[in-house]
Amino acid sequence: MPNNSQPTVGHREDGQPIVEMNGVGKLYGNIRALSGIDLTVTAGKVTCVLGDNGAGKSTLIKVVSGLHRHDEGEYLIDGKAVHLDSPREALDRGIGTVYQDLAVVPLMPVWRNFFLGSEMTRQRWPVRRLDIERMKKIADEELCAMGIELNDLDQPIGTLSGGQRQCVAIARAVYFGARVLILDEPTAALGVKQSGVVLKYIAAARDRGLGVIFITHNPHHAYMVGDRFTVLRLGALELDADRSEVSLEELTNHMAGGAELAALKHELAQVRGVETEGLPEASELSAPLPQLEKGSHA
Repeated sequence: MPNNSQPTVGHREDGQPIVEMNGVGKLYGNIRALSGIDLTVTAGKVTCVLGDNGAGKSTLIKVVSGLHRHDEGEYLIDGKAVHLDSPREALDRGIGTVYQDLAVVPLMPVWRNFFLGSEMTRQRWPVRRLDIERMKKIADEELCAMGIELNDLDQPIGTLSGGQRQCVAIARAVYFGARVLILDEPTAALGVKQSGVVLKYIAAARDRGLGVIFITHNPHHAYMVGDRFTVLRLGALELDADRSEVSLEELTNHMAGGAELAALKHELAQVRGVETEGLPEASELSAPLPQLEKGSHA
C-alpha cells in the first residue's frame, strides 16, 4: 500500500528524465499510427502533447501507459529500455493515467471512488470487511494535500463538477504511486472556470515533484502550465521545444497546421475572400515544412 506520509513518491533527483522516447513508432498492420516520436518527461515538469484530431495523441498515450507496445525506437523508464505489456506494469513503474472518462462510478461516494479496485480491508478472510474509516481519512488527507477541499466525502462523486472529478482522479493516481501522470485531455469538456481549476491542480502535481504529460488540443491551456511542448501531426513530430524556445503564437501556428498554411500561402492568396496577411511565413516556423508536390492543392 502506498506510503501517504510523504508528499512525493520516489522521484529521480539526478535531473535525468523519468520517461524518454527516441524515434518511437507504432504500426497497426499496414497502418502507421506513429513515426519517429521523441518525448521527454522529467520530474517536476509538465510536458504538453498537442495535436488535432487524428494527430496520434491517443496512440501515444496507449504506448506510454502500457496498453500497446511500440514497434520502433526506444522507450526508456529511468534510463532502462522497456516494452510494457499492460497498464498495471506501467503503474508498477510509476506511470499513472487519468483518462477522459475518469473510470469513476457516479453514484458511489467520493471516498469509495478514490479506492475503487484497491479497497482497504480489516480482519482476516473469510470475515474481511472494508476499512471505511481508514479509507475516508486517507482520501481526505490526500485531497487536502492537493488543495482539494470537499465538505462531504460521502456525497456521490457524480454530484461534483467536472473539474472536481478530474482533481479527485489526479489525487488518486498520485496516492497510488504515480511518478509520471498522464492526463488525457482533462479540460476538453469543461468550461472556462472549471478548466482553470484543473490547470491549478496540474501545477500542484508538478510542484509535488511529479512529471506530468498533459494531452490537449488547446495551446492556450498548454502554455499556461507547460514546461515543454510536443506537437504531433498525422502521427509524426511537428514540434519539440522547451518553453523558452517557443511563443504562444508559434505554438498555436504549429498546432493549427501553420506550417502547411505557410507552404500554401501563395496559392491561398489567389483565392477570392481568403485573408492571408496573418498567416505565418515559412521562415517564421522552426519545424520543417512539408514538401508539397507540384500542382498539389489544399
